[in-house]
Amino acid sequence: MALLLNNLIIGAQTAVVATQTADLNRVIFFAEDKPAEFTLATDFKKILSERKKGVYQTGTATLHLSATESIIDDIRVYARGEFRRKECNMPGLMLNFKNSDEGKLSPLKKMKLVSGCTSNEYGEQLLLMEYLIYKMYSQLTEMSFKVRLAKINYRDTRDKMKPYTQYAFLLEDVDDMAERNKCKEVENIVFNTEQTNRQQMTLVALFQYMIGNTDWAVPTYHNIKLMRPDSLSVPYVVPYDFDFAGAINARYAAPVPELGIQSVTERLYRGFPRNMGEVQMALDIFRKQKDNLLSLIKNFELLNKKERDGMYRYVAEFYKIIEDKKDVQTIFINGARRE
Repeated sequence: MALLLNNLIIGAQTAVVATQTADLNRVIFFAEDKPAEFTLATDFKKILSERKKGVYQTGTATLHLSATESIIDDIRVYARGEFRRKECNMPGLMLNFKNSDEGKLSPLKKMKLVSGCTSNEYGEQLLLMEYLIYKMYSQLTEMSFKVRLAKINYRDTRDKMKPYTQYAFLLEDVDDMAERNKCKEVENIVFNTEQTNRQQMTLVALFQYMIGNTDWAVPTYHNIKLMRPDSLSVPYVVPYDFDFAGAINARYAAPVPELGIQSVTERLYRGFPRNMGEVQMALDIFRKQKDNLLSLIKNFELLNKKERDGMYRYVAEFYKIIEDKKDVQTIFINGARRE
């Protein structure tokens, strides 16, 4: 009887793992709120010493499904990004899970991993705040990147780097994001800011003001992706990479001198002129989501109280601004960019 029961338990566990493996695809992966857990093993010492952008090296990824079950597979990895690739202890990584048609993790295909700039608690807290910003923006529009929080165990295959574990998050592939919105990514075509979808651009500019982020530019594709349904349509703007936001206030973040602000916490509206009706239409989206956005911050207990309270106050300040008609006129209409 005990043997039969044991076999039934093992069979049930195998069935669960088989189901989880069969269901492993990017749509389901990013629909799950529970943090994933991976062990990444590669020559991290080589990545950190060379920091070559876009040059793949081999490694393995283990997706931990439970305390006793996991999926391990060969992957390819490279360092990506600009500032964090050059300046951070751990650069952002591109994880390419697709190594063969039979690879167990191949359905995840290719994803960006956003890592903490440093391996200490401070670096992790900054990372968690940036993750929250992505979650906040996705509450406002479907034209946004989905993210999945993950606990990452970093292991160097040559034992040249001390192993450590830290939260990171995975970013939805741009092609998947565009496909969700019945669009395709636009690349290598220069668009001025006002050559993009006017309504969506207004939303983006207001969001960047809300979080205190000036580190973006449409013509140069700086922290911006463009997509459109066909070659005759104006593109939609999708922002990403928010680590220079005032809502985070990272020690390494500083505005460019040309903007005339002293700190990233000093908000500056970078949108172009709109009439009051257009601005208020976009602001109504923010008002509708006010409780959801503030609750995301307030209830995110992985953040320390100090960081959580500071981020909450920063976003709440935006909501005070947009309820003052004089401030709306001064900041978003009179103060809009002219060039």
